[in-house]
Formats: sequence, C-alpha cells, structure tokens
Amino acid sequence: MSEALKPPVAFTPTVETTTEDESETSQGLNKALHDILETTSENYGHAVRSVHAKSHGLLEGTLTIHDTLPAELAQGVFAEAGEHPVVMRFSTNPGDILDDSISVPRGLAFKLLDVAGDRLPGSESETTQDFIMINGPAFATPNAKPFLANLKLLAKTTDKAEGAKKVLSAVLRGTEAALEAIGLPSPALQTLGGAPNIHPLGETYYSATPFRFGKYIAKFSLAPVSPNLTAHTKEKVDTHNRPNALREEINAVMTAGDAVWELRVQLCRDLETMPIEKANEVWDEAESPFTTVATLRASAQPSWTADRAKAIDDEMRFSVWTGLAAHQPLGQINRVRKSAYQMSSDFRADFNRCPIHEPKTLPALD
Repeated sequence: MSEALKPPVAFTPTVETTTEDESETSQGLNKALHDILETTSENYGHAVRSVHAKSHGLLEGTLTIHDTLPAELAQGVFAEAGEHPVVMRFSTNPGDILDDSISVPRGLAFKLLDVAGDRLPGSESETTQDFIMINGPAFATPNAKPFLANLKLLAKTTDKAEGAKKVLSAVLRGTEAALEAIGLPSPALQTLGGAPNIHPLGETYYSATPFRFGKYIAKFSLAPVSPNLTAHTKEKVDTHNRPNALREEINAVMTAGDAVWELRVQLCRDLETMPIEKANEVWDEAESPFTTVATLRASAQPSWTADRAKAIDDEMRFSVWTGLAAHQPLGQINRVRKSAYQMSSDFRADFNRCPIHEPKTLPALD
C-alpha cells in the first residue's frame, strides 16, 4: 500500500441523518413483513421468521478475542481478550420454507454470550451480542424506501406454487449470470431467486451496514479460514431432487471436523467515501482493509436436528439491536430494522405460544 491509512473517523451522533418519511417507510416495512408472517403461519400452522425463515446450519462454537489488539481495534466487546460461547444460524432470504433448488442469498446470524457492558435500548437485561450478516459486502439498497419496494416483491412471491418458484429461480439465475458477465449484478434479481446456488460454508459474510465500534465506526465480516471451509468457496451445490441439500452439505462438513472462521473489522476512515446512510456502497478495502480481531471455532457436531431447530429457530431471535451500546447500529436501514425485528419475534412468540428469550448459557442442542 503506497500511502498510510487515514485515522479512523470518531463516532458522534451527527454521523446519522434521518429523513422526514422514515417513520412512514418503517411502518410500511412492518406491514409487509407482517403480511408474510400471516401467510406463512396460516400455511404451516406454525410461525417462522418473516425473512430468513429456513435454517440450514445451527451450530455452537467459541469466539476468542485476540490479545494485544491495537487501540483502534480494542473497542466495545473487543476491548478485552477472552472467550465467548457462540450460537450460529445459517439461513437463506425468503420468509417461507422452500426447496433448496430455489437459490437466494445466504445469511448468517451469530450470538455471543457472556457479554458485559452498557446495553442498547431494549436489551438492557441481556448479556448477548448479535451479529447479522449476508454473503455480500453491501446491502441491496441505499436506504429503506427501495428496500421496502424489494420486500413487497418478496411478499408477493410468498405462498406461490413452489414449482413456479423453481422455474423462476432458474430463469433469474440465467438472467443474473448474463448481467454479471457485463458487470451489472442485480440485487433485486438475487433476492427473488437469481443468486448463485453456492455452498454456505465457503462464503464470507458481511454486516453490510455500519455500526458504532466504541470510539469509532466499522463494518464486520466473518471469513472462513480452515481448509475444510475454504475448499467450498464458490462451489455450486447440486440440489437436484434434494430439497434440503444445504443442510446435508453443511452437516457433511461439520460432522467430519472442526471449522474455523475469522471475525474481521473494517474501520470507517472517510465519511465521504465510506458513507453511513448509503448502505449499498461498498467501503474500499484499499482505503481501510478488514482486520482480524477474533477467531470463531466450532467443533465437529451435527449441524441441524429437530432439537437444534426448536432451541434456535423457535426459541431465539437475532437482532442488530441486541447488544452493547458500543456497537449501536447506524444508518437508516438499521434504524428501521429495530421495530421490524421486534414485531417479527413478537408475532412468532404469540402464534407459537413459545416465549423467545436471550440465552444465558448455551442451550441443550442435542
């Protein structure tokens, strides 16, 4: 790198800018998600998440925060070296449970336990820190209004014939490949079923949106580093006659050996080129590279069972607003997520008559 990195931007409340229609857009987002929840819960007789309903891998592990981190990285939960139990959930985007041949973007949520410190509003009584990630470095839209438009499209495909969705997914994958060949990937097509059907364990996952990072501002990523994970990077999964192919593929890897990821941080060093309110802009790694702050290890284990699904899918929620004040979610996309996540978890708890709670210890998964 020819030039020294700029110093990280200091966090102040003024880095966020609200808009007049934000509350209205937030209400529209909640309604669209509620419509999905009502449709799927009526179909299944059981409430699932309004997005990322289908889990493919449910794991427990340990996050080890590195010692001797430089001061700009020793922030928030990373201020002190140590270990935290972790619950991980791999998923895909739609709010209904689909055959895995319908390829859509991947998601990863993980929850750290035994986290001490001043809490975000609404999670004051908890001791967890959640990270919500997708397999892309930026969000699909810059702000909440076009995100709502995309969500309405997703809601319209909920409860449609699965055979038609398979055909749509195949068509969209072809369209997406054509667009990418000329340098024009389409997040909307990917959301609706045009994403490459690749192995979830080989993917690098990103927070996509920015967060407070103690004194500073950052984005997060989780990258596979053990050979049994990186061997599957960009690998396409054969889903023919395999409705739960992704669960099978993850289980094959996780029952055979331990898996290792690195949790990395990308500090905001320029508010012009690394904006807070434009969630679809990738922060240039030449200006601020991702730097490892912790290692996540999961020992060999079955990665999806009915008991694990009950403990994690039914009895837990994951939210960017569950955690420390030092990691406050930033930007409009994150602000509208707060009530949406709460509405979704409340709906599931009420419909299933199953309280959702934050774990104090790792649940009994098997």
